[in-house]
Amino acid sequence: MSEEKIIVGITQGDINGIGLEIILKTFAEPDLVDICTPVLFSSQKTVTNYRKATGIAEASINTVKDLKQIQPRKINLFTCYEEEVAIEIGKSTADGGKYAFISLQKACEAAKQGLVDVLVTAPINKKNIQSEQFKFPGHSEFLASYFGFEKGAMMLMCADELRVGLVTGHVPLQQVSSLITQDRVADKIIHLNKTLKTDFGIQKPRIAVLALNPHAGDGGVIGAEDDTVVKPAIDRLKEEILVYGPYPADGFFGTESYRKFDAVLAMYHDQGLIPFKALSFNNGINFTTGLPVVRTSPDHGTAYDIAGKHKADAGSFRKALYMAIDIYRNRKAYKEAGANPLKSNPISKPKSFRD
Repeated sequence: MSEEKIIVGITQGDINGIGLEIILKTFAEPDLVDICTPVLFSSQKTVTNYRKATGIAEASINTVKDLKQIQPRKINLFTCYEEEVAIEIGKSTADGGKYAFISLQKACEAAKQGLVDVLVTAPINKKNIQSEQFKFPGHSEFLASYFGFEKGAMMLMCADELRVGLVTGHVPLQQVSSLITQDRVADKIIHLNKTLKTDFGIQKPRIAVLALNPHAGDGGVIGAEDDTVVKPAIDRLKEEILVYGPYPADGFFGTESYRKFDAVLAMYHDQGLIPFKALSFNNGINFTTGLPVVRTSPDHGTAYDIAGKHKADAGSFRKALYMAIDIYRNRKAYKEAGANPLKSNPISKPKSFRD
């Protein structure tokens, strides 16, 4: 693959959680600046105060106020705000939400302007970040709105070869069944198939679809949606996509059937994420598909209970960083292969820079 140093925009997340801790731990490894050019959207005062509060060792950081001043082979910090902010480790505060949003907003502006290539977001508190500017249930919905892809984006949880997408995301459980329609399920299958090809380099993806009801409805005894909605949506796509189901969720994961597929489409949040996190906690990545910019995030939250205690595992954040770079390169390879198909071979899965 190209030796191009991809510019990674990194949001600080909630300043009182483990976000800055896992970021600083990740870039304590000097080799990472050989892979990418990291840009943390924060402030020098916040990072300094966080280090003092947590005892994290100093590191050499290039602080800039203009993204054109960032330097390769260094950790760069783009100053999003000048004021000094109180650090209250392990607490949910108004400032924690306010400055998490400022960091996110500035990083998104940079991505939209093409000044950073990918986004890796640290965890936010979904309650204290709420404001007039942020009225969303999470990162994914905000990003979809910001980049104008509300109908095209999807949360895809990834851990090695396990990938779980969702038909419905952050919505109350009582609303789920009303949102499960043939068109919606079909659209998500099509979208998932496309992202597996363009973002993961899989030529012929195999997709499993989970049933909405226990035991796939047992022939209508426990609900008719799987026979009247989910299965027809699958059937109408079978000639063009390798899609199978609907499978009862409990047996599907219990028998490890997910290993036979490139991705799994779950009907709702907990149906997909409970087994995903049980199988891959501290190893999972949240990838927002369908955006013009690649965005990944660790699959955990702010973890106030362990913040500042040097217990936070940076593994998920590090993997999110690696995946963002891989997906960026996969997209580029897919686009280049399609630009002149007569002179190129069918795209094969590009190697990760870690291979």
